[in-house]
Amino acid sequence: MNFLLAIALFIGLTVGSTLAQAPFFQDKSISVVLGGPPAGSADMRTRAVTNVLRKHIPGNPAIAIQYMAAGGGRQAANHVYKVAKPDGLTIGSMGAALVANAVLGEPGVQYDIDKFIYLGTPDSAQHYLLITHRDAGLTSLDKLRTTPGVRVGGQSVGHPVYITGRLFAYMLGLIEPKFVTGYSGPQLDLALMRREVDARVTTGETMLVRSREWLEKNLVDVHVSIEIPKGKKAQRFASVPELESFTKNEREKKLVEMFRAFRLAGQNFFLPPGTPRDRAQILQEAMRRTLNDPEFDKQYETLAGDTPSILTAEALEKVIRELPREPAVVELFNRLAGGDALPAR
Repeated sequence: MNFLLAIALFIGLTVGSTLAQAPFFQDKSISVVLGGPPAGSADMRTRAVTNVLRKHIPGNPAIAIQYMAAGGGRQAANHVYKVAKPDGLTIGSMGAALVANAVLGEPGVQYDIDKFIYLGTPDSAQHYLLITHRDAGLTSLDKLRTTPGVRVGGQSVGHPVYITGRLFAYMLGLIEPKFVTGYSGPQLDLALMRREVDARVTTGETMLVRSREWLEKNLVDVHVSIEIPKGKKAQRFASVPELESFTKNEREKKLVEMFRAFRLAGQNFFLPPGTPRDRAQILQEAMRRTLNDPEFDKQYETLAGDTPSILTAEALEKVIRELPREPAVVELFNRLAGGDALPAR
């Protein structure tokens, strides 16, 4: 009898120990709350991550995407901050607007970016360029800066490409530039080639892939760039001046820093405040492994059509913690993002 009792006790202890060691996420489901609609670019970036993330979380939980696109993603961020249980089973995914909306004081923001727990981003780098059509005759930076009424194309007031174009125009001191909106990205390419606009903002990646013909046939002039992160530049554009070199004072330097920080935040993944530290660390490590997984690279290139540019949780937190937030800088950024004439320098 004592022998049987000993066996039973051993089995009970073994089973109990196994259950105690079962990962928290085993047999669980994680909801990724996406601040965007289905099938958009944010959805594709998010899916590239979630398709690989599961295998790197101990217990391999199911992962489903929940779409909350209202308010330009603010609904999603507010939900993760105020409504979602901080148990590690809800992850937010939102573009750079998560950070920009909070810092710029946009209406409807009910969250504090300094209280989220960040997991990282697969989408941080960008290399913006200001280009003009060769037939516009703006073949040098001096001609661009001394020619009044340059028509700069964009999507809509407040769109990132519009804001970037306004930032270029402001820092370069263009004379009474005209901002022509109402285009999609591809339509803006056509508008430039048809001479409906003289200039547009694009990216180095786009120029080297989608618009390589423009460079090969000398159809455009490339005037200035914004490197994000600073110092990252395609070799083809190594001689193009960096916009920061045109700043005149500390406020303008901080404006460029703020712009960089907004873009660096990219498609960031984050947890509700109060998520238990051990679960947050598990998810941060899982994200780190995901973003360094060759399978993720393939997923991202297939779904997002781009090469990932990752920031770890620690690097993303540092960007957010150190970005400029002075009222004078925020005010200037908001004026550039609006539809009024550019402010005087």
